[in-house]
Amino acid sequence: MTRPRVSVLLPVRDAEATLGECLASLSAQTLADHEVVAVDDHATDGSRAILEEAARRDPRVRVLDNPGQGLVAALNAAGTAARAALLARMDADDVCHPERLRLQAACFQAAPDLSVLGTCVRLVGESGPNEGMRAYVRWLNGLLDHEAIVRDLFVESPLAHPTVMMRAEMLAGLGGYRAFDGPEDYDLWLRAQAAGAQFAKLPEVLLDWRDGPGRLSRTDPRYAPARFRDLKIRALEAGALARRPAVVWGAGPVGKGWSRALRARGHEVAAFVEVHPGRLGQRIHGAPVVPVAEAAATVGALHLAAVGRPGAREEIRRHAARLGLREGSDLIAVA
Repeated sequence: MTRPRVSVLLPVRDAEATLGECLASLSAQTLADHEVVAVDDHATDGSRAILEEAARRDPRVRVLDNPGQGLVAALNAAGTAARAALLARMDADDVCHPERLRLQAACFQAAPDLSVLGTCVRLVGESGPNEGMRAYVRWLNGLLDHEAIVRDLFVESPLAHPTVMMRAEMLAGLGGYRAFDGPEDYDLWLRAQAAGAQFAKLPEVLLDWRDGPGRLSRTDPRYAPARFRDLKIRALEAGALARRPAVVWGAGPVGKGWSRALRARGHEVAAFVEVHPGRLGQRIHGAPVVPVAEAAATVGALHLAAVGRPGAREEIRRHAARLGLREGSDLIAVA
């Protein structure tokens, strides 16, 4: 068989209500030269029948059984079976724009060094406004080039997983998705960045991203904030944090949470940096709370901008630049 240009990795589990619309959006792609590798992740509803009917209508749809259990096993099975050099992710409850695969594949053709490419998203769902999720999508849609994506990689996941297209060679080189008690997509971005991958994001909104109360990020403990923070700290330990004390900018809930987690893993938190006058002079977890003017007093420290208030991260970046701290090596934004 002729090798397709793009393989779509589509894990499916109990998605009967949304799967038909998802598959229709893939069938309507202007890039006809693709295959859909759909993995039945032990569905108990009518998902399998929908997949088999789609495969009968369209030979580009291939239906596999998950040889293991859960999302990671399904993704790795799809990746192993995929025949294309470019792999596109898709979730069974989302809908992609007809131009999605064509635009992403064209971007890869024009940029030989590109490894991972996302798109902007539009949030949809029946559960009503969720301002936290909407704020996240606004932030995510604003990170378009490699520098912006890597700069904020330790804040949140800078890519919506079902928008991503990546080189199959890169995924194989990283050993595929990792099965562990945490977020498999964010873990992949961290490992890819450490291996020198180049990221980008198309500015077009090419995916309707469904939000609802059953979303795994809300219901599965693998996606709890503490699991993300643990991954971030472990990645930092292998890079910028290695054998360095930490200075935490922000003595609010985010900063204190980072301090506790760092200390639990044996790291020194030398100081907190604050602009709030009521906190200056205090000690938190044994570390002094100091003003911005004294932030650089700890020689060789890694500074962590650990804040959640809108605008505070940018304010810290301005202060740090005036102190001569270089973002990426001396200062890293976290959340």
